[in-house]
Amino acid sequence: MILPSASPVGWTLAAAAAVAYAVPAAGASRLSANAARIALLLAWALHAAALAWGLIGDTPPRFGFAPALSMTAWLVLTVYAVERQLFPQMQARWLLASLGAVAVLMACVFPGQPLHVSASPWLPLHLALGIASYGLFAAAVVHAGLMTRAERQIRQAADPHSGIPLLTLERLTFRFVAAGFVLLTATLLAGWLFGETLYGRTWRWDHKAVFSLLSWLAFAVLLLGRSRFGWRGRSAVRVLYGGAALLLLAYVGSRFVLEVVLGRGA
Repeated sequence: MILPSASPVGWTLAAAAAVAYAVPAAGASRLSANAARIALLLAWALHAAALAWGLIGDTPPRFGFAPALSMTAWLVLTVYAVERQLFPQMQARWLLASLGAVAVLMACVFPGQPLHVSASPWLPLHLALGIASYGLFAAAVVHAGLMTRAERQIRQAADPHSGIPLLTLERLTFRFVAAGFVLLTATLLAGWLFGETLYGRTWRWDHKAVFSLLSWLAFAVLLLGRSRFGWRGRSAVRVLYGGAALLLLAYVGSRFVLEVVLGRGA
């Protein structure tokens, strides 16, 4: 089975972005804060250019599970760049740079299927809502990981001023969950109410729909438990990870099976 690949321009942009990401990832302990910030900013810009070329420059434009992951990684890095201005002590540069490098190259290896020229003009908005919800939930997962690390450092009597305070991380995590839940709800409602306009067919109960609704229920339970019962700590993080895994299986998982395992796009 021969899989489609990105254009030479797409590969050039992706390779440049991956190299730029590798600088702060591999040299995290040797670079100054300013040099690492410049390298990450350059990688972020090249990553954006690679994404834009895949959607606008390529003919025809393509989209699939790997571009969705690449966009999600780019959104998480955008959130990180903004938060670093508010919380300079945030320490996730190595992880996010590595994630960005892998994601941008994966989108070149698996660029997805061509988008139909006859698709609804509202389809890009629907896709944008879905990808934005992916990005917000991914940011919540990253913050939950930082929260778990902070809890472990507290138990080990590490320096309490080495990162963002635990309560701040907890508030940020649930704010991202709440924002992602709003966008996920809008995405599902749009697909249910306007599926025929967007995709030329009405809502159907396929794997993507089932996993999306299961993830929606998991996040709804998490937010309700947080609001009514004060859920926090490991129990809340486990529910968050479970909901994120279900959401990952919904679009990315189903498209991976269709594009790579079965070798078809429909």
